[in-house]
Amino acid sequence: MNTVFISTVTLFPKIFKDIFSYSIIGRAQKRGLVNFYLIDIRDFAIGSYKTVDDKPYGGGKGMIIRVDVVHKAIMQAKINYREHLKQNNKSSVNCQLKINYRIKEKIILMDPKGKTYSQKKAFELSKLDHLILVCGHYEGIDARINKYIDESISIGDYILTGGEIPAMVIVDSVCRLVSGVLSEEAIKNESFSTSFTHEEPQFTRPYEYEKMKVPEVLLSGNHQKITIWKKKKQKKIN
Repeated sequence: MNTVFISTVTLFPKIFKDIFSYSIIGRAQKRGLVNFYLIDIRDFAIGSYKTVDDKPYGGGKGMIIRVDVVHKAIMQAKINYREHLKQNNKSSVNCQLKINYRIKEKIILMDPKGKTYSQKKAFELSKLDHLILVCGHYEGIDARINKYIDESISIGDYILTGGEIPAMVIVDSVCRLVSGVLSEEAIKNESFSTSFTHEEPQFTRPYEYEKMKVPEVLLSGNHQKITIWKKKKQKKIN
């Protein structure tokens, strides 16, 4: 069973540490199914003043993160992963083959102008060996960064302070789909999975609350009727 590595390139690595240690994600990491690298963009700052950003050419508001700084951070993420392979693979020949030819790796930029994220994309990313998430901040990253990324992703048509929250969304949605994190049955039955539908409404005790009752069919014990009801209540994703 392969381990999926997720590297996050960010100005604020500390805010990810709790996210990576709780619930399903934390358990997946302890079991060795997922590993995380946090790459601090500030480690690659320029000059004695440790600069990571500058004023935009042509004028404009805010500050732009420098392309050279972010590119170096991305390259460090790649180096970290390849060093891990060398240290943990018993067969140096097979390891070198994977390093040179077979690494399934993607560099994703968190960008409100990117393609809208979906469960289908989460499945795709969960099959990678190494996923690198690049988080912008301030007024974004110098546009020349696009030369060094594979894809831009947005989590919706709204503006956030930075790419850290979108990256957390992707980490959470990808980790639960990594082989071995959840049971195959859980993934199959989960909302959006396989058929890409919204899950049916679900109920628990009390049976009645403020005159709202649980649908009788769910109490009937008739599994065929319950299955039919659930399928009717599920909604296809457009």
